[in-house]
Amino acid sequence: MSDLSHIDEHGRARMVDVGDKSITARRATAAGTLTCNPTTLELLKANKVPKGNVIGTAELAGVMAAKRTADLIPLCHPLPLSQIDVSIEADAGLPGFAVAAKVRSEGRTGVEMEALTAVSVACLTLFDMLKAIDKEMTIGDIRVTAKEGGRSGDWKRG
Repeated sequence: MSDLSHIDEHGRARMVDVGDKSITARRATAAGTLTCNPTTLELLKANKVPKGNVIGTAELAGVMAAKRTADLIPLCHPLPLSQIDVSIEADAGLPGFAVAAKVRSEGRTGVEMEALTAVSVACLTLFDMLKAIDKEMTIGDIRVTAKEGGRSGDWKRG
């Protein structure tokens, strides 16, 4: 019915069988942004945000989310992740926050979804912790920035 590998001959969704693929080093990076009012950044810098350590909490939420990707995205394989690094930088030029994630594994399938999930949940956590002081925040530009390993080889966003 379709050339998509997540669809069987009857049109039903299925998890792809990766059992015959070689175990290789897999890496992926992703990024995204949360834009906000400049006053929100100033309150954060002055430690006047009511919910405490916003950036540290959002970074931790991103790490936790990457580990749960297979629970959130129905056809993702549960993967043994060997590294998850989520970093958030305040950026007055946006104004807002630049969010980045790096995920690494030794496995039969890539870790792009884990990197995207880490960035997405980190952005959502920033939003949750700052929504009391800024109702006009926007989450955006979430994308894979690079991947390494696997049959399709390495790729980096231009």
